[in-house]
Amino acid sequence: MSEEMESPRITVFYDGACPLCRREIGFYRRCGGADRIRWRDVAECDPEILPGGLTRDAALRRFHVETADGRLVSGAAAFAQLWSSLPRFRAIGWIARQSLLVPVLERLYVLFLRWRPALQKVLARS
Repeated sequence: MSEEMESPRITVFYDGACPLCRREIGFYRRCGGADRIRWRDVAECDPEILPGGLTRDAALRRFHVETADGRLVSGAAAFAQLWSSLPRFRAIGWIARQSLLVPVLERLYVLFLRWRPALQKVLARS
């Protein structure tokens, strides 16, 4: 059995109502290995499928991933988990998970969140 077949499955929670998020997730879903990931559109899913401690509001505000061992991570750490699960991005995921880099990436993610509403409006028009 190949390493990809043995790798544990993660669950990605994303805002499918956000045009920016929809495009980005669409890109990842077309990547090799994406079929091993559970994709949950929080804007449309039953709130009861959300893991304990994750509300729909929180899931719509920030990107979340539930790891194979049940840990819930968000923001930059969630992207690092997603990247690590896709063969094409595995090296980037490993780099992003390094302890010195995580706080830097999280600050950049928080900055992005401030610009997200404006970016959503631009993408909604296109």
